[in-house]
Amino acid sequence: MEMIDARWMQLALQLAARGRTSPNPRVGAVVVREGELLATGYHRAVGQPHAEVQALSLLDFHAPGATLYVNLEPCAHFGRTPPCVDAILRSGIRKVKAGMMDPNPLVKGRGFQALRDAGVEVEEGILLAECQKLNEGFTKAITTGLPWVTLKLAATADGRTATRTGESRWITSPEARRQVHRLRSASDAVLVGIGTVLKDDPELTARFPGRARAAQPLRVVLDSRLRVPLEARVLEPDARTLLLTTSHAAPEKIDALRQRGVDVEIVPEVEGRIDLREALRVLTRRGIVYVLAEPGAELAASLVTEGVVDRYWFFFAPKLFAGLEAPGMLAGPGITRIDDAVALRWGQVRRVGPDLLVEAFPVDPGGSGEEAR
Repeated sequence: MEMIDARWMQLALQLAARGRTSPNPRVGAVVVREGELLATGYHRAVGQPHAEVQALSLLDFHAPGATLYVNLEPCAHFGRTPPCVDAILRSGIRKVKAGMMDPNPLVKGRGFQALRDAGVEVEEGILLAECQKLNEGFTKAITTGLPWVTLKLAATADGRTATRTGESRWITSPEARRQVHRLRSASDAVLVGIGTVLKDDPELTARFPGRARAAQPLRVVLDSRLRVPLEARVLEPDARTLLLTTSHAAPEKIDALRQRGVDVEIVPEVEGRIDLREALRVLTRRGIVYVLAEPGAELAASLVTEGVVDRYWFFFAPKLFAGLEAPGMLAGPGITRIDDAVALRWGQVRRVGPDLLVEAFPVDPGGSGEEAR
C-alpha cells in the first residue's frame, strides 16, 4: 500500500464517521484522478444515497479514468437504493481501492467481482484494520444477529457504586456525566433494567445544556413483569421508549402503556427472567446496531456472564467509600475459581475532569489474546 492510498482512505474514513446509518454500515467515498481530488461523499442515513453515488453525482456520473476510494465494498444488489456498482461502471471509474469486504451475505464479494468482471481494477485491504473498526458494530449485527454492546459502569477508586446506605448521586464528576451524554447521543439505544428505573427514575436522554437538541437514542427497559410506573420519566415523550417484557405482564398494563405511545414487546424468558440474547436480537431486528448499557449491578453481571458485552467503559472517581456493605459494580453469584474470570484487554485510559475513563474489551474464551467479536 502506498502512502497516497492511505491518505485518501483516511479521508474516506473521516467522511464515513459522520453518518448515522444504522442498521447500514458507515461508508465514505473519495474520487481522485492523477492526484487531484474530484469529489467526496458519505452515507448520511438510511434511505439516503450511498457514499459512492453521492460522490459520483457531484460529477454528473462522469469520471473516466478516475480512482474511487471507499472503505467498504460497493454493493451490487437492490436494497433501499439501487446498486452502487452500476453507478461506478456508468461513471467510467478505472480503479476501485477499498478497505474491506462487506460482511453482508447479500454483498460479500459480489460487488468486487462485478467490478472486476467489467474490467475495473480492484484493490482490497487499504487500511483494513481501521475500516474494520469503524464498522465493527455492523459486522457483529449482520453476522450474529446481536448488536454491539458497550457496558458503562461508574464507581469509586475502590469499585463502589454507592455508600452502605445506598447513596449514589453523584459519584462521578459533571465532566464524566457530559461524556456519558455524548456516548448516549452516538448510540442507537440505551439499555437499563427495571431496577434502575424504580431506584433512580432516570430520563435516559442525551442532554447538552445550552446546545441544540441532541440525537436521542431509543430507551430500552427490560421489565419482565411490567412494573414500570406510568409516571416514570423514562416514559415521557422526550424520546422513544421500548419496554421488553414477558408473558407475565398484565394485558391491561400493556394496553395502558401503548395508549401513551410506549412500545411494548413480549420476549421469551429463562428461569423467570428475560432472555438477554433474545432481547438483544429484538433490538437488532429493529435496526439497532450500537447499544449503550447503563444497568444496575444485577443486569450488568448478567450481561457480562452471558458474554454479550463488546466494550467496557469504566469511570473511576478519585473517592473511597470502603465498607463491606457498599455495593460494587457487578452483583450475581460470582465465580469460584480465578481461572473462570472474564478476561479483559485494556484499551485507552484518559482523564475526564477529575475522573478516569478506562476502556476495556473482552478477550475471547480460547485465550488467544484476540478481542472477542
